[in-house]
Amino acid sequence: MSVASGLISGVEASVEQLVYVREDEYTVARMSADGVPDFVATGRALAGVQPGETLRIFGDWSTHPRHGRRFAVTGCERVTPSSVRAIRIYLGSGLVRGIGPRLAYAIVDHFGEATLKVIDTEPERLTEVVNIGPLRQAQIVEAWREQKAIAALMVTLQGLGVSPLLAAKIYQAFGQDADEVLATDPYRLIGRVRGIAFRIADRIALQSGVPERSPQRVKAALLDRLEAAGSRDGHCYLPVPALVRETAELIEQDQDLVRPMLDALVADRRLVVETSPDQPGQMVAYAKHVHARENALAAQLTRIAQARSTLPLRSFREDPGLHDDQRAAVTMALTSTLSIITGGPGCGKSHTVKAIATTVRAAGGTVTLTAPTGKAAKRLSELTGLPAMTVHRMLAQQPEPEPETLFDERPSQADLIVVDEASMLDLHLATRLTAAVPSGSHLLLIGDSDQLPSIGPGDVLADLLRVPDIPRVQLTHVFRQSGGSGIIDAAYRIRAGRMPETPGRGGFWFEELDDPEQVARRVAHLAMVAIPRKQGVEPAQVQVLCPMRKGETGATALGRLIQDQLNPAADDKPEHWSGATVFRVGDRVMPIRNNYDKGVFNGETGTVTDVVPAERTITIRTDDGESVQYGFDELDDLTHAYAISVHRSQGSEYPFVVAPIVAESGGIMLRRKLLYTLVTRAKAWVVLVGQREALELAVHRIGHRRNTGLARRLSLTLDS
Repeated sequence: MSVASGLISGVEASVEQLVYVREDEYTVARMSADGVPDFVATGRALAGVQPGETLRIFGDWSTHPRHGRRFAVTGCERVTPSSVRAIRIYLGSGLVRGIGPRLAYAIVDHFGEATLKVIDTEPERLTEVVNIGPLRQAQIVEAWREQKAIAALMVTLQGLGVSPLLAAKIYQAFGQDADEVLATDPYRLIGRVRGIAFRIADRIALQSGVPERSPQRVKAALLDRLEAAGSRDGHCYLPVPALVRETAELIEQDQDLVRPMLDALVADRRLVVETSPDQPGQMVAYAKHVHARENALAAQLTRIAQARSTLPLRSFREDPGLHDDQRAAVTMALTSTLSIITGGPGCGKSHTVKAIATTVRAAGGTVTLTAPTGKAAKRLSELTGLPAMTVHRMLAQQPEPEPETLFDERPSQADLIVVDEASMLDLHLATRLTAAVPSGSHLLLIGDSDQLPSIGPGDVLADLLRVPDIPRVQLTHVFRQSGGSGIIDAAYRIRAGRMPETPGRGGFWFEELDDPEQVARRVAHLAMVAIPRKQGVEPAQVQVLCPMRKGETGATALGRLIQDQLNPAADDKPEHWSGATVFRVGDRVMPIRNNYDKGVFNGETGTVTDVVPAERTITIRTDDGESVQYGFDELDDLTHAYAISVHRSQGSEYPFVVAPIVAESGGIMLRRKLLYTLVTRAKAWVVLVGQREALELAVHRIGHRRNTGLARRLSLTLDS
C-alpha cells in the first residue's frame, strides 16, 4: 500500500480534519489510514464527509503548484470503521452526540474491535464502561441510530445525484419517515427543508420514477413559482398567464398541461384566482395563505383606523422646540388611531417619536416602542431615550430582560404602539402585529419609504402610503448637518436619482476600481486594516455590506476572505464545518431567523465562544451579553457577520461601512433603494469601492414594483 505507487486507491481511510470546503462542495480533508502516512485528499466526491468517518476512497495522486502532493478523490464510499484506531477516531470526533475523545477511548479500550457491534446490537452493555449510566447510555444509542440513518440517507442522495449535505436536514425534518418521503413524494421536501426548492425535489422525483407529466409534478411546480416570486421578488401574486408560462418553462412542458392543474389547485383551495388590483381585465393567482393574510391585514388596519380612540388625552401642550412638520406629526399621531410618519436621514423622526411618547405618558397613557429587528429596537431606544423592544417580543408578550426596563405588562395593549423601520414589515409580520393591536389604541408607523422593502412578501409601508385616507406626515427639514453631513448629502442625492459627489465630503468616499478581484481585496483591507488603523477602532466597528450574496464581491466570498484573515484556523482553536461554512471560536455571527425559545432575533450579532464536537453544539454570546447555544443541526439559522447583504443590515447602523459596488452578473441587485439603504447604514463614514458605471447604474435604476393587492383592499374597506 505504497503512497508513491498510488496504490492507495480503494483503501479505507479516516477523515481527521476538514481543511476547506468550497460553495460548489469541493472539499479538502486531512486523512489517515493504517500503514499509510497522513495525507491530504481533495475533490467534490468528498462532499458532506465529517471528521471521524471512515471512507473507502478511489482516485489518484496529483500535484498542486502551491500545496504539493494530494490525492484527487473521484469516488468514495462510507464504511463502518473496523480497526481499533479507526473506531476510536470515529467515536471521539463528535459524530455520535454525547461521546467525546476521553469517553471514546474508554469505550474502545473496553470493547475493542467489537465496540460498534456492541453499540448496535447490545447497547445495554455500554453501562459496563465507567461514567456511563442509563441516561448517558440512552443518549448514545439514540445519537448512534440517528447518525446511521443520516449516513444511509447520504448514500441514497448520492445515488440520486443530489448533494449528501442535505441528508441531515431531511432527517431533521422527517425523521424515520425520510426514506418514505424520498421514495413516494419528494415534493414534500419543498418548504420543509432549507436548501431544497423545486429543482432538487424534482430531480429526486424523476430519479424515483415520477412521470414528467404527472399532476403531482405540475402542481408542485405551480406552487414553487408562486413561492419563488414571493421569496425572490417580494410579490404576493403573479398574473395567471405569467404563472402558467413560468411553470411550463420550469418543467419543460406545454402550457396546455399546466392550466388544468392550476384549476385543480384552485378547486383544492390551495390557490386563489381573482381579478388583478391594477388591471381589471387580468386574472392573478395567490397562494392561499398569502391571500388570506392580505385580506386579514386589510381588515385589521381598517378596524384600527375606524375605532374610537381610547387615548387618555384631552389636550396637549406643543413642544416649542419642534419644527412645523414635526408639530403636525405629533398632532396627527395623537388624534388618529392609524397614522404614518416618513422622512429621510437627519429629519428628526426619532425626536418626533420621543415628543409623542412623552406627551402620551404625561397624560397617563401607556406607550410601546417597537421595531422589526433587535438592532433597530436598540437604536430606537438610544435615539429616544425610551425603552423599545422588537415586534416579535411584543407579540410574544415578553419584555426585555433588563430589570430597569419599564415596559407595560402587556405591551401590545398599550394606548400608543409605535413601529419604527416600518419599511421592513412584510405581509406576515404586519398581519400578526395588527391583529394584536386592540381597537382604540393608536398605531403609528415610522419609516423611510425610499429604503429597501421587506425581505418577505409584500410592501406594507408603500401600500399604506398609496391609500389617501390614511393620515401621514412627511418630515422634510434636515437637522443633521454636521458630522455625518457627507453621508446625508449623498443619501439625498441618491434618493433624488442624482449621482453623489465623488470623492465626496467628509463621511462619504468613493474609490474607483474596475477589477472585481481587486475590489474584494481592497474592501477587505479597508475593513480589517486601513480604517481601524486610521480611526483608532477595532475591525468589529467596521461593517462590510454587499449588494449581492454570490460572486467575487458577494457577502459569502468577502466574509470568508475576512474570516481567514481575522480569525484563521489554528490547532488550538475548535471549529466545525457546516456545509461550506466553518464556525470557529472568535467568529462574528448573526442569527438570520427569530428563535423565541433561545431569545434571539434576526439581525442581532454575537461572537462564537465555544465549539463542542462531543455535544455537537456551538455557543455564542450576543452583543447584549446573552449566552445562546446552537446544535450543529441548527447552524442554518446562523451566518457570519464579517460581510452581510444590505437586506440583512436593515434597521441597523454602524460607525463605519465599506461596500463593493460592482456590476457582477449584470448588477441585478444594484438599484436606487438598495444603494440608498446601504449609504444610510453608516454613522461616521461610508466608503464605496468599485466601478463608476456600477454606481451610476444603482443610482438610476428604480427597480420593479411588487405585486400586492393590499392598497386596493384597504381603500375598499376604508370607504365602506
